Amino acid sequence: MTLVPDLAPEVFRQRHLIEGLFSVVLDESAVRDYLLGLAGALGMTPYGDPIVFSPDSMIENGAGRAENAGYDAFLPLVDSGISAYFWTGPKFFSVVIYTCKGFDPEAGLSFTRQTLGAGEMVEAGF
Repeated sequence: MTLVPDLAPEVFRQRHLIEGLFSVVLDESAVRDYLLGLAGALGMTPYGDPIVFSPDSMIENGAGRAENAGYDAFLPLVDSGISAYFWTGPKFFSVVIYTCKGFDPEAGLSFTRQTLGAGEMVEAGF
């Protein structure tokens, strides 16, 4: 089943969503290390540093919600990028790998499971 019509069949794209619950202690440095490690595990080359935001400061200013505390992050890759979202309260993560180069999804799952101490995970390629 196709999720969406392919408007550019001549452009190769591989997308992979990984979600789960993490058991490690996460801070901004750990999020950066995870993104760089994931890129390495997938054989991808970053062309910039990971960008990590925390909506926690918005919560303190009254613009955000406590249930959304955590980190939003992005790593630019020569072949596209990785976006990652971490909710520190429920210890839930959601990672989207979007590339114009093929990769082994199992490598990303294995790295994520080990690095984040994730037991239960779900995933989908599209």
